[in-house]
Amino acid sequence: MKVRIEIDTHTFVRFWLVVIGFALAALAIFSARSALMILGIAFFLALALNSPVTKLAGWLPGKSRVGGTAIAFVIVVALLGAFIVLVVPPIIQQTAKVAETIPSLVDSAQQQWHGVDELVTKYHLESQVDNAVNSIKDNAAGWAANAGQIAVSSLGSLLGLIASTFLVLVLSFLMLIEAPMWLRRLWAVYNDNERMEAHKKLASRMYNVVTGYVTGQLTVSAIGAFTTGIVVFVLHFVFPNIPINLALPAAAIAFVFSLIPMFGSTIAGVLISILLAFNDVTAAIVFVIFFILYQQVENNLIAPKIQSKAVELSALAVLAAVTVGLYVFGIAGGIISIPIAGCIKVLLEDYLERAKLKRHKSDKPLHKLVKKMHSES
Repeated sequence: MKVRIEIDTHTFVRFWLVVIGFALAALAIFSARSALMILGIAFFLALALNSPVTKLAGWLPGKSRVGGTAIAFVIVVALLGAFIVLVVPPIIQQTAKVAETIPSLVDSAQQQWHGVDELVTKYHLESQVDNAVNSIKDNAAGWAANAGQIAVSSLGSLLGLIASTFLVLVLSFLMLIEAPMWLRRLWAVYNDNERMEAHKKLASRMYNVVTGYVTGQLTVSAIGAFTTGIVVFVLHFVFPNIPINLALPAAAIAFVFSLIPMFGSTIAGVLISILLAFNDVTAAIVFVIFFILYQQVENNLIAPKIQSKAVELSALAVLAAVTVGLYVFGIAGGIISIPIAGCIKVLLEDYLERAKLKRHKSDKPLHKLVKKMHSES
C-alpha cells in the first residue's frame, strides 16, 4: 500500500527558510564567538560583582551605584596588577630555566640509560638517536637564547589580551551601572502583572543559579590555590632546589585552571608537578601525593559544602556542557559553560511545569464539558 503525502509550495519554502535561517544563525554565532565570549565574560563578571557593588552602594552617601561600582573595580584592577607583577616574572624565569636545563638533562639521560643504548646498538639506530638528541639540544638552546625575540614576536597577542581585558572591564562596569535601569524598562513593558511576576521569578532563579555557581567556584578555587601555594612554599624549606618564588605561580595556575569544572584541577596539578620536577623530582612526587589527597577532600567535602546544590546538574550534563564550551570558546567557554547549562535547566523546568499545569487544567471535567459544548456548537 502506497501512501502519498502532498505538501504545498508555501509550506515547503517556509520549512527550508527556517532551516537556512537556523544555519545562518549558527554560522553567525560561530563567526562572532570571540565577541560573544568577551560579552559573556563581562556579563558573568558583572553578575559576580553585583552583590558586592550593591552592598558598597548602600554604604556610600546617596547610595551611589556608580561609586560602589568604581570602588569594586579599583579592587579588581589592583588584584590583576598584583597578579601580573608577582606571578608573571617567576613563570618566565622558570620557563627559561627549563629550556636551559634540557640539554644537560638529555646528556644525563644518555649516560644513565645503558639498557636503551644496548637496544639502539643492536638495531643500528645510533644515527637516528644522535640526530634526535642533537635536535632537542639545539632547539632548547636556541629557544632559551632567542627568548627575547619570541617575546617581541608575541607582543601582538599580548596587546590583544590587554585590549580584551580592558574591554571586559569596561563592559562589566557599564552593565553594573545600567542594569537597574534596563530592568525597570523591561518590566515596564509588561501589561499582564501575573505574567511579569512569573518572569521575574524565573529571572531570579537564573540569577541565583549563576551567582551561586560563580561565587562557589571562586571560593573553591581560592581555597585550592591558597593550599597549593602554602605547600609549594613549605617544599622550598624541605627541598632547597625548589625556588621560593615558585609558590605564587603555582597558586595562580591552581586558581585559574580549577575554575574549569571536572578536569581543570587535574591539569593544574600536572603543570605544577612538571614545574617542580625540573627543580627536584622528589619534591614533585611529594606534591603529587598531596594533590591526590587534597582532591579527595575537595571533591567530597569542600566543593559539596560550598556549592550546596547551586546548579543541580548531572555528571553527564556537566561533562557535555564543559566539552561544548571548551571546543567552541576555549578555556573561558569551559568556565562559563556550567552556569549557562544551569540557566537552560531552569528554563526547561519552567516550560515543563507550565505545560504540565496547562495539561492538568485541560483534563478537569468542567474544562472537558466546555470543550465538548464548544465543539458541538
